[in-house]
Amino acid sequence: MSYDFDLFVIGAGSGGIATARRAAEYGAKVGVAEYDRLGGTCVNRGCVPKKLMVYASHFPGQFEEAVGYGWSAVTSSFDWVTLTTSVNNEVGRLNGIYQGMLDRSKVEIFRDRASFIDTHTLQIGGKTVTADKVLIAVGGIPVKPDIPGIEHAITSDEIFTLPQQPKRMVILGGGYIACEFACILNGLGTEVVQVIRKPYILNGFDDDLRMEIQEAMQRHGVRILSETLIQSFEKTDAGLVVKVKSKSGAEEEILTDAVSLSATGRIPNLESLGLENTKVGIKDGAIAVDQHSRTADPTIYAVGDCTNRINLTPVAIAEGRAIADTEYGNKPTLMSHEDVPTAIFTTPEAGTVGLSEQEAIAKYGADGIQIFRTKFRSMYYVLPGKHDEKTLMKLVVHKENQRVLGAHMVGDYAGEIIQGIAIAVKMGATKADFDATVGIHPSSAEEFVTMR
Repeated sequence: MSYDFDLFVIGAGSGGIATARRAAEYGAKVGVAEYDRLGGTCVNRGCVPKKLMVYASHFPGQFEEAVGYGWSAVTSSFDWVTLTTSVNNEVGRLNGIYQGMLDRSKVEIFRDRASFIDTHTLQIGGKTVTADKVLIAVGGIPVKPDIPGIEHAITSDEIFTLPQQPKRMVILGGGYIACEFACILNGLGTEVVQVIRKPYILNGFDDDLRMEIQEAMQRHGVRILSETLIQSFEKTDAGLVVKVKSKSGAEEEILTDAVSLSATGRIPNLESLGLENTKVGIKDGAIAVDQHSRTADPTIYAVGDCTNRINLTPVAIAEGRAIADTEYGNKPTLMSHEDVPTAIFTTPEAGTVGLSEQEAIAKYGADGIQIFRTKFRSMYYVLPGKHDEKTLMKLVVHKENQRVLGAHMVGDYAGEIIQGIAIAVKMGATKADFDATVGIHPSSAEEFVTMR
């Protein structure tokens, strides 16, 4: 049977674009449907604009620290509109780059929503197209909890387009998105209260890492209300009143600006896809796929956040390229979801790869692992006299074969450092391999090869 396209991609985020371009390089005829800006969450409402705001939030601390190095004190003011305008201009520039890449790859772009009529047929606006294979790469969307008055709260998607900086902000949630924005806004001068249900932030990460970041955030001025639930949001003339109740039963009303950030998670963006017209299965609200990213409908694939495996941009890209290599490049490729490194761009920053201590204990038992840990003040903070700024590094080692199962860090440039450590962990390096590696002195990173 003849089709309009060899591959049609629903969603032009990082995973969808990477798959489309790779498949087109192999000679496939490829189409992409996207109703929003090119680049998906990462470019438009996530990684890129967020990281630029992280950089901006660090300058007040750097101005202060410079005095310890002989620079005169700096009196500076911050302009929210200048930052957000610059950030959004950069996002626009990247949209243009993605457009150019797709054009050069001869990928046809449909600027509308796509939905399945059947396995091989898609409705895109007023058009109908057919495809031999279809990739679903629609990403995720933020979800708001069912709380009275939640309509007055924004999500992380809207933070980049606020017309003015909130003077006070209540952030609901303890995941990495909530924590990152708590640190960003705090660094930019906003008074931040973060409300979390559990005793510590960043559930699912290594406990040492979680506690270290939480304590540092509190030292830097973020007020964290642990084991606390938001009861309601109420808009008043004075601002937004957020009513909270702690596990002990204590109640409090917090006055914040007319915005409050709900960052309680994201869900796959599956609405209006017409999946009921296919054999694609849904499990726990996400598209169910096998290790090859193939759905129950054998010619339909899915990658990225809509599958809710590991919701990271580089993972979606790798999943998509593996499909293109396998199906169109005659290069059978399987994307491994083990030992995927990630960073948390809080202040201080964190980087992690492999098993947490808790995961390692669950797999090998407490007697089956060894923990190597160090905590110190990095050289950078000596002259500014910042005794509370600490770096934490930790290795989780399998006692039987001495393989490094996990590496975790909290401190400056943790993401940059863990990227290199991740190569060693992925290759199965042992503690002896780390010990045999000569450290770069003086650096924080050398501590990973000197821990005893």
